[in-house]
Amino acid sequence: MAVILAFALNASTSVLLGLLVAGLLGPADFGRFALATAGSIVLNTLLFEWLRLSATRFYSGRTREEAPWIRYGLDRAYLALALVLFAAAMICAGLGIEAGAGSRGAMLAGTALAGLGSGIFDYHLALARARFEGRLYLGLTMLKSLASVALMAGAAWFLREPAWVLAAAGVSQLLAVLLLKTPLRDPRRPVPPERLRETWRLFTAYGLPLIAATAIYQLLPFLNRWALSGWADFAEAGYFALAGDIAGRSLGTLGIALDLLLFQLAVRAEERHGRAEAEAQVARNAAVLAAVLLPCAVGFWVVLPAVEALVVPEAYRGPFAAYAALLIPGFLVLALTSFALSPVFQIRRRTGPVVAAALVGLGLDGLGLALLPPLLGAHGVALAQTVALAGAFLWLALRVLRGPERLRLPWREIGAAAAASLAMGLVLLPFRGLAPSLTLAVCLPLGVLLYGALVWRFDVAGLRGMARAEVRALRRVPRAS
Repeated sequence: MAVILAFALNASTSVLLGLLVAGLLGPADFGRFALATAGSIVLNTLLFEWLRLSATRFYSGRTREEAPWIRYGLDRAYLALALVLFAAAMICAGLGIEAGAGSRGAMLAGTALAGLGSGIFDYHLALARARFEGRLYLGLTMLKSLASVALMAGAAWFLREPAWVLAAAGVSQLLAVLLLKTPLRDPRRPVPPERLRETWRLFTAYGLPLIAATAIYQLLPFLNRWALSGWADFAEAGYFALAGDIAGRSLGTLGIALDLLLFQLAVRAEERHGRAEAEAQVARNAAVLAAVLLPCAVGFWVVLPAVEALVVPEAYRGPFAAYAALLIPGFLVLALTSFALSPVFQIRRRTGPVVAAALVGLGLDGLGLALLPPLLGAHGVALAQTVALAGAFLWLALRVLRGPERLRLPWREIGAAAAASLAMGLVLLPFRGLAPSLTLAVCLPLGVLLYGALVWRFDVAGLRGMARAEVRALRRVPRAS
């Protein structure tokens, strides 16, 4: 429950911040901010993601007691990389002092600080997740959300420079970790040097292919925003960026929230029962992901015009809905690629196919950028990104579903989720043309009730059984006298 609350808080805060910063900076400066944010995400991925992924795969409540070198190796590697990135940020800031906050040096410094804060925060979230400490996870998320709103919105309001907003993003995340530093610690224990070297080799072999794939996926919006800024201008890149941020976070954050629990269940199944049971859990996880992500994507598309009219800053209206409609399918398949298919290879510790799929996507994106914008204009860039992500998904799906080690997915459950989502979308479609506030007032509760009724009636992906088990667990909790 705490993880679900953390997801809801993080998703709503991300959307709120995106809208606030976009409105305060304006399309052109927000385009610069969005380009730098994409760069900070890539930077975070290249430096830290291999360690975060290693934490979710190899660190747990059991290894905390029995293999302290896992946490020790993670901490030492993070410290070394964080110091390097902080030094780079200070050098860039020094170069940008005379030129001002809008200079390239200042933007690079802000980008580095944002990447540093995000890397450290994501690592400590991963530790709380691996230990199944939901309250600690929620506490970190709450502190980060409060600090981000205060510092980033304040920087955008008072300073009106993207570089300061980026720096505020990094500081807010570091602040949350510092405030909860004590419960995040592990007991100090001696670690033999040879154990530390073995641990780093394990992290490298496991994590580097995964960060290569993640970095490639994160390069796509960066390259596409850069292509739009050159093909049109920074304002057009800002329109594209806001639509991508809102649509991507709506689906991606939900996928991350589900993966926080589901992947750890697979890791725990492997610890207790072996790899076969872990892969069976991954297959069940895929059905759950489809049952949650598909209706969210359909519902978001239905209410897209209402969302644009009610919450998107006026300067972005029109381009926002057009770009978002083209990007939603791509973000849906990206979430399924990352959280339903990739875990198969993470459990097997053979992550090369994940990199190959990302390269397929990168190649398709480059081909799309060459062919589609001359035919479709700026919207061709959004379509190129969606085609690239769909191609990567199909390539990896073929690797998962073919061969002697193919994963046996619960196709009935996945098909039921798709059918229920389609039925929900068809029922809601006539309400799409109502006044924006009325569209949301009707579609949100009606969609939840309709899809929930179908899920309950047919027990789609076993969600009915999960809900009953959760209720039974809550009833067993002793009440205070």
